[in-house]
Formats: sequence, structure tokens, C-alpha cells
Amino acid sequence: MSTFPVTRLRRFRRTAALRSLVRETTLDPAELVLPLFVCPGEDVERPLEGLPGIAQRSVERIREAAAAAHADGVGAVILFGIPEEKDDEGSGAWDEDGIVQRALRALREASPGLVLITDVCLCEYTSHGHCGVVTDGEIDNDASLELLARTAVSHVEAGADVVAPSDMMDGRVGAIRAALDDAGRETTPILAYSAKYASAFYGPFREAAGSTPSFGDRRSYQMDPPNVREALRECELDLAEGADAITVKPALPYLDVIRAARERFDAPLFAYNVSGEYAMVKAAAAGGWLDERQAALEALTAIKRAGADAIVTYWAHDVATWLR
Repeated sequence: MSTFPVTRLRRFRRTAALRSLVRETTLDPAELVLPLFVCPGEDVERPLEGLPGIAQRSVERIREAAAAAHADGVGAVILFGIPEEKDDEGSGAWDEDGIVQRALRALREASPGLVLITDVCLCEYTSHGHCGVVTDGEIDNDASLELLARTAVSHVEAGADVVAPSDMMDGRVGAIRAALDDAGRETTPILAYSAKYASAFYGPFREAAGSTPSFGDRRSYQMDPPNVREALRECELDLAEGADAITVKPALPYLDVIRAARERFDAPLFAYNVSGEYAMVKAAAAGGWLDERQAALEALTAIKRAGADAIVTYWAHDVATWLR
């Protein structure tokens, strides 16, 4: 009689078909969100050195990129705007003819079934690069709320399906919810960047969005990386103020935060696979040190396995084509 254990876990690992049959976590392109950077001009496609394969695009090129991603199964895009001019308040953020507003109208017409999410923040539009207005050298939380709310309303009126405040000002979800309701937009969901950390992994994004602060840093309003209990408090407050979904950003260095949020809250949970995470894999793949496709799919699967319902990722369109 054999003394070898009866249970052999390798049995379901023997072939690709068997592995697929019992796979616990799967990626679906419909649950991915593609970031797009829209800039002024005509027929512009400006590649970004820090984000290989990603570009700043003018409205008509954004329309083409979004339509192609949607045709391949990507569920949503999130828009970031690069304005023609900046000022201290970031007034381009809520301009009726602002760059994001123009892109929204074009996308709404060209891709009616694509979910359009907008980043609601002032950093791309302010001359100082901070996410709120500055008073006496400090980021003025309460003075920023009205401007963020105006921005959210302007995005929805231009065609946004979802608004995603990423500024990390206290109380901004409540201010945006009230403004949307007053504007008759009570059915518009708010996707709050609830646990957004002051991370080193945002570097390439700041090139893409032109949003590097001209002084100081964002540590007085973005979260301190060592904290997880505080992240759950942020999520709880945002949901109480009217958020319909919450986000953890970045994703890979904060898988424990994603898991903790998943276990605590039943609301839809997004995670942002940020520019630095993407750029590291791209650089290693360019050096021949790893396989980009395998590494990207493994990373995104880890984010999903940790508990994310949807993932914002620069690989969204690539994944959709890889999984066809």
C-alpha cells in the first residue's frame, strides 16, 4: 500500500485547460479603466518618455484611442486634461469649453456605450501644481471645495458618467454630492480616491499631466504611506458623504490596503495601477529582464486577487488584446 498522500494538488495544474477550469481570479477587460491625457491642438499625439506606449493626445486622437479600446472590450476611460493656460485657482478645470469638457462631448458622441470617468482635481490647472488653492503658502482645504464641486458639475454637464475626485481635500465628496444634486445630477456616481497615498510611484504621471508642484510637496493632504487604519477611516468618511465607490492608489505597494478595504466595505472598490508601477515593468522588459505581458498580467491579477473590483491601468488596452 502506497504511503504517498492521496491529495495531489498538481493534478489540476497539469495542463492549461485544467488550470483555467479551476482558476480563482480572472481579469476581464470590461473591469479595466484606461487613463487618457487630452491636450490642446489638432492632430496631436505626443509620446511620453516616462510612459512608453502612452501619449498626450488632442481631442480627435483621444476619440480614436478611446473607440479602439472600447471596440476591444475595455469598459471605461478616465480623462486627465492639459490646459492651454493655468492660473492660481485652476479655472480651466471648470471652463465650459475646457479641454476635458471638449473631449467629453466628442467621446459621448463617438462611443456612446463607453463609460466616461473624469479626474476631478485642480493640479493640472493651477500655476503652482497643487491640488487645491493656496492661501498664505498653505493648501486651503475649504476654499478648494467649491472649485472642485464646480469642476465635477461641469464634467457631468459635458457628458461624464462618473466623477472621480482625486485631490484628497477633507469634505470634497460631500461638497460634490451636494453640487451634483442641486444641478439635477443626483444619479451621477462619485468614485472617490479615498486612500490616495503620497507616493514615489507617481513620477511619470507628473510628466504626462504637467502637474509637478512648483513648491513643497503633497504630503499635507495625500496619505502617509505607513498608515492603513487611516485609509479605512478615509474610505468610511467618503462613503458617509455620498461616495458610490472608493479607490486605493497606488495599487501594488498597497495590496494590504486593498484587502483591508475589501474586508471592511461592500461598496465597489477600484485600484489605480499607477504610472511608476507601469514604467518599472516597461523598463525591465526593455532591458530583457522579464516578459512584459506575463509580468503585467501577474501584477493586475494580484490587484484583483487582493479585492479590487476594477483597475485603472495603462495596460488596459493591451490586456484587452492579449486576452482575446
